[in-house]
Amino acid sequence: MTENSDIKQLNNRSVVKISPQIIDGAISDNVRDFLQGLLTQDMRKVAAGTPQYGALLSAQGKVLFDMIIWDAEDVKDADIKQSANCIFLDVEAQYVDELIKKLSLYRLRRKITIERTEMAVLWSLHHHDQLTADPRMEALGYRGLSASCDCSDATDIWRKHRLSQGVVEGRDELGHEKHLWLECNAIELNGVAFDKGCYVGQENTARMNWRSKINRRIVVLPLAEADAKRQIIAYDDLGLSVEHRRVEDFDALTLPNWLKAAVKQDEGAEG
Repeated sequence: MTENSDIKQLNNRSVVKISPQIIDGAISDNVRDFLQGLLTQDMRKVAAGTPQYGALLSAQGKVLFDMIIWDAEDVKDADIKQSANCIFLDVEAQYVDELIKKLSLYRLRRKITIERTEMAVLWSLHHHDQLTADPRMEALGYRGLSASCDCSDATDIWRKHRLSQGVVEGRDELGHEKHLWLECNAIELNGVAFDKGCYVGQENTARMNWRSKINRRIVVLPLAEADAKRQIIAYDDLGLSVEHRRVEDFDALTLPNWLKAAVKQDEGAEG
């Protein structure tokens, strides 16, 4: 893709391709079935033009890796796609090799290839035909995948915009095997399916949802409201702090409307 002043590249993201091996002209294993038993998202929802947000959890339901899951039809380059049976994961670049290693452990004897690609993750605040609304919330903008891009990097711009919406992602903000997925606002950000059957970490995730009780959440706050004991990471350049806070303290905090509404709904269900 050539330079478009409004479409940028996110250099902090990488793309993992998961594809079935072709043996004697036949597809060996179903990639969607493989991921269906691992990720929090329902793979049946992943279709052309409708990427989904999800995560790979620990057995205890704590976040290991969050990601955006793309259908092969969203990749226009035939040499990369190769098969309509591929799935592409838009993930944090810094830990992509670690993710591949983890997925490979679950692969066992399946004839599936898991590999890092050189694809680019594209982003814009505005709609373009080649981009799709972020599955977490449209206010985050639009993104897509490309075989290559001569675009400028928007990692810092993206981080500032994302945090302004109160949305956290990646290990620096979500931690690694530290926080439960629903504490990361996974329900509100469309990152979990409760009707898909078993997956890694499903038991604790489903139990917390059934109880309608999320006692703590990860939130983005002005530094003036920061609590060093609850802080996960501070962004001094943005004047923001990402923290793991008790919901009972939320009335005194500056929070986005979507999160306030979620907490109010929880309180209603509890009552």
